[in-house]
Amino acid sequence: MDISLVIPLLDEAESLPELTAWIEKVMSENNFSYEVIFVDDGSSDNSWEVIEQLRTKNQNIKGIKFQRNYGKSAALNEAFRVVSGNVVITMDADLQDSPDEIPSLYKKIMNENFDLVSGWKKKRYDNTLTKNIPSKFFNAVTRKVSGIKLHDFNCGLKAYKNKVVKSIEVYGEMHRYIPVLAKWAGFKKIGEQVVEHRARKYGKSKFGLRRFVNGFLDLLSITFVGKFSKRPMHFFGLWGTFFFLIGLGISIFLIVSKIMNSDFPLTNRPGFYLALTSIIIGMQLFLAGFLGELISRNAANRNSYLIETKTGL
Repeated sequence: MDISLVIPLLDEAESLPELTAWIEKVMSENNFSYEVIFVDDGSSDNSWEVIEQLRTKNQNIKGIKFQRNYGKSAALNEAFRVVSGNVVITMDADLQDSPDEIPSLYKKIMNENFDLVSGWKKKRYDNTLTKNIPSKFFNAVTRKVSGIKLHDFNCGLKAYKNKVVKSIEVYGEMHRYIPVLAKWAGFKKIGEQVVEHRARKYGKSKFGLRRFVNGFLDLLSITFVGKFSKRPMHFFGLWGTFFFLIGLGISIFLIVSKIMNSDFPLTNRPGFYLALTSIIIGMQLFLAGFLGELISRNAANRNSYLIETKTGL
């Protein structure tokens, strides 16, 4: 199969028929063999009924329905488990991503041998204050931290080699950092392509500023896990040693001062408590490092979701 198209959605019943017809047109014109996997992330409208109706007309359409809302990362992760296309392309269901971009994304993966190609919405039709400015700041920080030179990490329109999506795990708000996850998994050829961004035609945005806060916390998490998941003692041990040596140095100074001057007040000086605190922190960090070496970072049920039903899978 040439292409697996993964489309997470939440309350997008109005846009699905038009989006599906557009996808069918593009696939037919380019003679692609394909599947479309819709992931209904706990919609409260009739999105799932629309998906089932669309499948009766086109058996390339498949679906996963979550019992409740888990978020975009969960939707992508479940779809990535079942995709079978040589190239996996993700896009949003709100018609702001254009299916006309599919052929060029496919060619960059197959002909130019990219592992991952991320869309860049150079011209956006979003609110400047609540989305565009925060997005630019978010992308600048992520570029600096990750070392990946992309303009738009959060663009939903991306293309991957199949082995990339089979090698990564997406959870929390990590869908924003799939290029970072891919890099840590050893896929280094990451590119981008300017794509069309269309104004929203139906419904309303599910975006909230809280997602940026969660996103930055996940960035810290993924950076730490990527660098130190296999060697936590290198992180905790380093800082543990730093604090312990500070505490030890202050303690030696206080002890020597007491020996040289018996009237030297030891326990009622700020340095005494600073030394004690530093030594305790250092020992705790060492303990955290040892525990980290013993405990696997992957909990068995971290990506276990309640799926109400599936179709075509």
